[in-house]
This record gives sequence, structure tokens and C-alpha cells, in this order.
Amino acid sequence: MQKIDWLDVYDIAIELCDSFPDIDPQWISFPDLHKKICSLDNFIGDPSKSNEKILEAIQSHWIEEYQ
Repeated sequence: MQKIDWLDVYDIAIELCDSFPDIDPQWISFPDLHKKICSLDNFIGDPSKSNEKILEAIQSHWIEEYQ
């Protein structure tokens, strides 16, 4: 299992889709999204290094994967 960091937005989206199949990412709040990303087993990013642009990109890819 490869380690992922904040800039691995597509890989994070896939992991979220696999880990939380019952969540519709279109309606997730950024604080909840941040918490879920940080809880992924192979996520090694510093929780303080995220920003709105990164979270938007991850959410966008997750929505694409979810559909």
C-alpha cells in the first residue's frame, strides 16, 4: 500500500471512495472531509498542511469516483 500525502489528490479520492462507500461526497463539509482524509491508513500528510484548494480538488475527484 503506497503512502499518500496532500498533493496525491486523485489517490486520496480513490481511498475515500473505497473507505467510505456510503458517503455522498457532494454534501461533505471540509472539516469532515479533512478528518476522513487524516484517518486513512496510508495517509502520511501533516494535518496542518491542507488548504481549501486541496480539499476542493480532493472532493471533486471523489465526486467523479463516486458517480
